[in-house]
Amino acid sequence: MQIYNLNGKVFATVLVVIALINFYHLWLGKRDFSPIALATLPGRQAQLRHNLYSLLEKYAPQCPSPELGRSAGMPRFDALDDPPRRNYIDNADELLRPMQTAHDGFVREIRKSWTGHPYIVGTEGIVSAAGGTYMPTFVVTLRILRRTGCQLPVELFVKDPTEYEPHICEIVLPALNAKCIVLSEIMTPNPNNPTNTTITIEHFQIKSFALLFSSFDNIIWLDADNLPLHDPTTLLSSKAFASTGLLTWPDFWASTISPLYFNISRQPEFPTNARASTEAGMLLVSKRTHFPILLLAAYYNYHGPSHYYQLLSQGAPGEGDKDTFLQAASALGAKFHTVSEPVADLGRPHYPDDENADDDIVGSAMLQADPIEDYELTSRGKWRVKDGSVAEPPRGFFVHAYNPEFNPGEDLLGLKTHDKSGNATRVYTGPKAALRRIGYDAERGFWEEAREVACNLEGVFEWWRDKKGLCDDVKRHWEDVFENPDAEALVFTD
Repeated sequence: MQIYNLNGKVFATVLVVIALINFYHLWLGKRDFSPIALATLPGRQAQLRHNLYSLLEKYAPQCPSPELGRSAGMPRFDALDDPPRRNYIDNADELLRPMQTAHDGFVREIRKSWTGHPYIVGTEGIVSAAGGTYMPTFVVTLRILRRTGCQLPVELFVKDPTEYEPHICEIVLPALNAKCIVLSEIMTPNPNNPTNTTITIEHFQIKSFALLFSSFDNIIWLDADNLPLHDPTTLLSSKAFASTGLLTWPDFWASTISPLYFNISRQPEFPTNARASTEAGMLLVSKRTHFPILLLAAYYNYHGPSHYYQLLSQGAPGEGDKDTFLQAASALGAKFHTVSEPVADLGRPHYPDDENADDDIVGSAMLQADPIEDYELTSRGKWRVKDGSVAEPPRGFFVHAYNPEFNPGEDLLGLKTHDKSGNATRVYTGPKAALRRIGYDAERGFWEEAREVACNLEGVFEWWRDKKGLCDDVKRHWEDVFENPDAEALVFTD
């Protein structure tokens, strides 16, 4: 009896010690991975996966896909112009009742109390997704993130085991306080059970499910090709985020959401000049306050390819997940904050004989504003989106590269980084106002990290196995551009 009592006391003591250690990590706002805190996470993820999948299937739209009569086109956002919202869905009458019924049912379910949320309370970190050709891009971005001084842990979601690269995931990323998570393994808790239904998540759907199943409470999402100019950790304590729990940035384009969507989700339309469509290459979200919003966003994305993506864009640029997060928040009456400062083009001036030479710039990236400075302006009633003369613009905070991305194995050394004579050039030489908003020679740092990745990991990435000479090519470009005394001197400050 004494032995059993002793064992019981020892067991109880161990439990208390574990609880105290776990509490200590959470009290610190632990920014590294705590094995003790993570111990029960897979169980909570499996529970969420089971509950969510049943609801996604139960409330699937029982109707055909939307039929787009014509595209909404490429309308640029203009805060001073309020054109009527138009519907381009030909079979809207056929869709309204069944999609509304399904939407009502899903919303009713997620408004109930959910237990076992798959995150660790009080934690914060960065989440991204990459695989295949995007894996080198992500590693360059991760190194640029660390250059800013950011120490937040990073979770990288890969779609399935085919995108899991052992050397990258087990050697390279942990050294940078990052880890790989295979999404398909979460979505299929027991892959050896042939009766277990696999939830197939891919392309634009991945982001919403990665956010749901991340272990972090407060999350900064970064696309693999989205390059931070400053440490984004400060954004987590900003008023723009802390007062709402969801922070997003604008796209170039006006909102082209179909009126049908607003009827389906039982919410009023917002004016087309109230806010632009969303550029979801970065966003901040609090799971503690916005977990139901992430569930509804997952619903929109799960049924996105078949139904919701067309409703939310109607053929406009960037069709995919981008507006699912704000619309989920709006549908549930949750708070959110959208950066007001318009996104800016970043690239190079046109050559005289270029097509569209009258345009200001050949775009290569999107420059997004510092939300802290933007919030300070709008809280004082200074809305530059309506009148650019009321204040100087906020500094740039993110460079979302799209053509080229900083991936030496793809098109980084292509046409956009050479002039008409084939001479090596920078990617970003204008507009001058955008360079001043960056404030320092960020592109030089981008190339430094691309060079390090090319020279240290050439032949290591699966996507680079057959690519030879990447290191030499990047070094040569670096020398021609950044060690050339005759190169044009750019101005990054006033």
